[in-house]
This record gives sequence, structure tokens and C-alpha cells, in this order.
Amino acid sequence: MQNNFYTNFDTTRLRESRRDDYRSIFQIDRDRIIYSSEFRRLQGKTQVFLPGEFDFYRTRLTHSIEVAQIGRSICNYLLKMERSPFNDNFYIDPDLVESISLAHDLGHPPFGHAGERTLNKLMKKHGGFEGNAQTLRLLTEIFYRGENSRRGMNPSRSLIDGVLKYKSLFRHFDNPKNHFLYDHQEKYLDFVFDGADLYQHFSPGREVNSFSSIECQIMDWADDTSYAINDIVDSISAGFITIIKLIKWLDSQDNLSTVETGYVEEIIEWLKKGEHKRRFGTLVGTFIQTCKIEERENFFSDKSNRYRYELVIDEEIKRRANIYKRLSVELVFLSPQLHQMEFKGNYMISRVFEVLCDNYLGGDSPKNLLPDFSDKLIREQDDEKKRVRLICDYIAGMTDAFTVKTFKRLFDPDFSYLADLV
Repeated sequence: MQNNFYTNFDTTRLRESRRDDYRSIFQIDRDRIIYSSEFRRLQGKTQVFLPGEFDFYRTRLTHSIEVAQIGRSICNYLLKMERSPFNDNFYIDPDLVESISLAHDLGHPPFGHAGERTLNKLMKKHGGFEGNAQTLRLLTEIFYRGENSRRGMNPSRSLIDGVLKYKSLFRHFDNPKNHFLYDHQEKYLDFVFDGADLYQHFSPGREVNSFSSIECQIMDWADDTSYAINDIVDSISAGFITIIKLIKWLDSQDNLSTVETGYVEEIIEWLKKGEHKRRFGTLVGTFIQTCKIEERENFFSDKSNRYRYELVIDEEIKRRANIYKRLSVELVFLSPQLHQMEFKGNYMISRVFEVLCDNYLGGDSPKNLLPDFSDKLIREQDDEKKRVRLICDYIAGMTDAFTVKTFKRLFDPDFSYLADLV
């Protein structure tokens, strides 16, 4: 059945491609993501805790799967809710939202956001590093590799747009810390917006970054839902959030409203009764059903229905989500245990980056420190800035465990596996 929400403009790919497939454009996008090595590597990348420490913690992979499920559920809810503007011939495609959700964290480097900050600092003179920008780079330039080159998965315009959570460029900031695209990715903004000058309508920074398609908005709220709720559950299981710590945290707060205090006291009661997993699980459905849809007008709403609608979230639910996020940050992410892990991860990333740059940028006869494909890719690039970007690509693609192994292989005299460099 034809879905008239999307036109040929929305389904156009970055490059021409064959159309004779039993799947829709968005189903093909989803399948390419699921079967990629980049997606599989997420099982070895930190969500909150290091992968492999215990088998019940969420990794970037399980987090992405949960975001995709929540995103699909939001699409289904918006279609079936009372006074919905959508019907069986006009609806937000759940396959597209699933693709965007599965892809949204592909660009994250090892060791979570701490690793992202470290790589950005190391890449400051070379165009920066940002997880969202790296996701776009993977989809458009890296996903598949031939004998001597790489290319992207040739994504649809709607998929590219859906992962564009941020639309400011690195050059727009004096000291960009996050929330930007690489300067060379401006061409993808031109493709998404059909050559329109986005900065004529929005100023760089928060304003332009808040302008996103309805599918991107759904992914973002699904991500917030998973992050706010499920990271709390993992933190309770890990012993970082306990009744005693929650009580002490409440006592240390001077600016919480009665409602916000109630959210924390509610968790304490759930813990006392041993029912926190069930309660938090139910909240996922609550966060989904708080979604509403509104029409909006902007410079692109006549061009695509993806910009004709806006996702509206109940303010009380957003306050609840923000309190949960604060608990995760202040009781977990700021803990000495995680800071020690971050320090160690950052140290390893920095040392590996430095030795690779010294090797591939500093002399006429660099050693073969990387696997054959990556080594050759870097050597054949004459532009130093592009060489550094290729080194950054390699490190960003590492899992946490592979980063540790690479560090040991380069710097630990007692560690060597001659056959494992592939």
C-alpha cells in the first residue's frame, strides 16, 4: 500500500541505484545497517559500564536496539492515537525510524562520551571529532570497502536527515566541544535540503541544531527515554544507585521542586519493595504515550512532510526524564570508579593516536603499524589533514577491548600476539 507521507524527494539516494527490490527504500537502509560490521562493533562499546564486566549491562548495541524498538512504538502510537493526522496511507514510516535509531550511535568511539571528548581534543587542529558527525561519515563514506578504497552505504535522503541531530559545522565555533558536523560534510546538508541555505533561516548553534525532521525528533525522544530509564536500571543493578545514596542526594539538593523530589522518593519506595525493574519498564510505555503531534510551518514544510510535523512531549514527563538524567550523571558518571575508567581509556586513546600520527606523518618510511587495508589507505593519501582523519577513523571504529589490546601490543613489552593483527 502506498504511503503518501513520502515523495520521491524523500526516498532519493545520495547516488543513483537500482530499484528492483522487494523491500522498500527504508527497509534496505535498515538491513544494510544491521548487517554492517560497524553495527556489530557496538556490542563492544561502552554505554554506561565497560562491556564484558557483567553480562547484563547494556552496551551501545543493546541500547541502539532498545531505541529502535521505542522509536517504532512511537510511530505506531502516533498512527493509532485519537485525532491522529495520520492514516493507513499517510504515516511516519517505522522502518525509517528504526534505521535512524539503529544508526544513531554508530560513530561513537571506544569508552563512550569520554572517548569522544578525548578524540575531539586530539583532532582540534584537524577538524575535530564528534560522534554524530562520525555516524554521518560512516553512512556516506566508510561503510563498505573495496580492494583499495571505501564508500558509504548510499543512504536515502531521509536516513541522512534523520541522523543529522546537529547541523552546525566545526568552523562555526571558536572552540567546538560537541554538537557539530565536520566542515567537509556541508555537502550532505546541501543534499538533504536540496541546496537551500540552512543558515539563512537559522543561526549556527542551538537554533539550527533544534531544526530537525519528525523522524529525527522521534529518534531523539526514544534515545532520551532509553537513556533516562534504562541507564538508571543498570546503575541500580551495578550498585551505583542505592536507597542510601538517593536519600543523601536528596538531602544535598536545595533547588528541587516538590514534584522533582517526589520522583526520587518514588524510586526509593520501588527499591524498598523490590519492584524497580517492573516500574521502570512500565514507564517506557508512559514516555511513549506522552507523545503528541502538531503541524508547523517553516521554509521546508512545503517541500517535505518530514518537516511539516513536530513531536510534542508533555512537560511533566520531560521533568521526570531530566531528574533521572541528573541522577545518572551525579551518582554514576561523576563517581570515582567511572572517572578512573575514563582516565585509563582516555590515556590509551591518546597514546595510540600519538604514536600513529608520529609514524604516518613524521617520516618517509613509516612502519606498518596498522592492518594492510588501513595502512595502505593512509599511505596513499598525500594530504596530511586527511591522513590524520583516516587515523581518527581507525581509532573511532575500535571497540573498548580492541583499544586495550592495541595499546598493550604497542607499549607493553610482555604482550604480543603476532597473528591477531587483522
